[in-house]
This record gives sequence, C-alpha cells and structure tokens, in this order.
Amino acid sequence: MIPKAAARRPRGSRIAIAQTPAEIRRCHAVMRELRPKFTSAKMFVQRVLRQQGQGYLLAFVEAEGKIRAVAGYRYLESLFSGKFIYIDDLVTLPRDRSHGFGGQLLDWLMEQARAHGCEQLELDSGVQRFEAHRFYFLKRMKIASYHFSIEVAGIRKAKV
Repeated sequence: MIPKAAARRPRGSRIAIAQTPAEIRRCHAVMRELRPKFTSAKMFVQRVLRQQGQGYLLAFVEAEGKIRAVAGYRYLESLFSGKFIYIDDLVTLPRDRSHGFGGQLLDWLMEQARAHGCEQLELDSGVQRFEAHRFYFLKRMKIASYHFSIEVAGIRKAKV
C-alpha cells in the first residue's frame, strides 16, 4: 500500500518543458538545491541550452505561479537497458517536499518513457541522499547497480 502522502496530487499544478531561456532561468533556484555549483542563473541557462543540443530536456512542475520541482532528462539507448529515459536531475525545493510535486513529476516522466517506447526509467542518486532514496523506494524503484566515477583532471594512470 502506498502512503497517503505519496499518493497525493497537487491541485492546480501543471508540468511543462522549459524551452526558452526565460523558462530555464525560472528553474534555476530549484535546480540549485541539487546542483549548488550553479550559483549564476546565466551559467545555468547557458549549460542547459548547450545540453539541449545533446537531447537534454528540462521539465518543471509549476503551481501558484512558482516552480516547485524540476527534472532534467534525456532519451538514450544502450545494450544493457535497451531504449530508456535517463533522469539526470530530479529535485523539489525543501519547503515543497511531501506535497506531491516530485511524485507528480516522476509519474509524468514514467508516462513519457512509455509514450516513447522506453523499456526502462533510470537515474543515479548520491549515496548520501537518504530522503531521495526513500522516495524512490516508495515509487517502486530498485537499486540496480553501482555507479563508478573518477575526475580525469590531474590523475595519473592507475596501476591495476
């Protein structure tokens, strides 16, 4: 059984894809919760516009004239997953959490995945984001793999 808080749908909200620089800029404050390195809205808009050329889409939930949740995603295909939607970013402002905005956005992304013939919906989540993990488990997601990374600047060849 899904808890009532997870089943709630925000009233009077809408989901749209940010396409113009002005719409992208409106998403900046919410995205900064997840990506604090983007202190400048201008830098954020430039990065999103550049990524849009690579298939990145930026969706948002708006309610009462304010952006409440944001998701950056793209459609990909791999040998491992087949065709899938990959969520780069999914975030809700702290004051708007537990009001259904994130759930509404994730449900919408699942609908988009189905509509585009995707076999999977995937995302990575930082190991420290316990609240987000609880949310994903409530949405019946599972931990399917580890994600490894390394910064390439200034590293020497690893001895194996």
